[in-house]
Amino acid sequence: MSDLLFFQHFRLKKETVLFLLQKIEDRIEYDHNWNNSVSPINQLLICLRYYATGCHQLSLAFFGGMDKSTVNRIIKRVTLAICHLSQQYIKLPETEDQKRNIQLEFFGIAAFPKVIGAVDCTHIKIQSPGGDDAEIFRNRKNFFSLNVQAAVDANYKFLNLVARWPGSTHDNTIFNNSILKASFERNDFPNCFLLGDSGYAIKKYLLTPLLETRTRAENTYNEAHIRTRVIVENTFGIWKRRFPILAYGVRTKLQLTMHIIVATAILHNIAREATEELPPNDDRYNEAAFQQLLNNVPLNVVNEGNLQNDGFRVRRELIDNYFT
Repeated sequence: MSDLLFFQHFRLKKETVLFLLQKIEDRIEYDHNWNNSVSPINQLLICLRYYATGCHQLSLAFFGGMDKSTVNRIIKRVTLAICHLSQQYIKLPETEDQKRNIQLEFFGIAAFPKVIGAVDCTHIKIQSPGGDDAEIFRNRKNFFSLNVQAAVDANYKFLNLVARWPGSTHDNTIFNNSILKASFERNDFPNCFLLGDSGYAIKKYLLTPLLETRTRAENTYNEAHIRTRVIVENTFGIWKRRFPILAYGVRTKLQLTMHIIVATAILHNIAREATEELPPNDDRYNEAAFQQLLNNVPLNVVNEGNLQNDGFRVRRELIDNYFT
């Protein structure tokens, strides 16, 4: 295939696919050649084609010239192999230099200080998992989904991913039970901020926008907050455009679906590190996403509760001493 046709079929460049093959080949290569076992490169391409289309596995079997059951085993095998790379490619910054670089990159967007990540949730459509608990996966838009939480950096890369909660779960509940929150509660990231929407409870390390603005400084804070946090919305768009199975819906068993979400996030980060081109039209959505966030309050706004807590104090000091 030409480079362009290959990218259209598999959503990654040839060089990136060969790099990935080196990373997982030992895990997917068969130790025998009985029954014409499928080569590692063909296993990887079949799996990538599935991520790129979300098509029925019968169609994929025809595409690859193999049986449907073989395709099913390949998708599981390759997906799990990619997931083993998660600690290498989806991780929070560890050194002071890494933290400082992320803060500088976020500062370059809208001059919001000390930001180390933007956090939000997105729904990935799934088939009904069946059983007595199936309805907890039905979200407020009335389709079955997993509510996936992600924290991203200013380069559209995932720093943290949680892909195990049913679609009916509130964003704030996912955050409260996440390793991400635990790491900030332990003060692993002193003098650093996460930015989230009003679906999250404000903390001294997690800043949310004001629901109403009365002064110029408050308006400046909100605009800088939203222009910076929109990075996470754009990341979701790029991710789902690169791997359309996430937008069309994943029709596999629940455990494999969770692994597919993680695997595609890893591939997204690998593509970002390889400076691959963004899927078409992504840059056009930046301003549109910002305006949508600026003009709309989230449906699930968290009750702000005690106005004297540390989060409100930190936000007020930031507005009065910096954004003024």
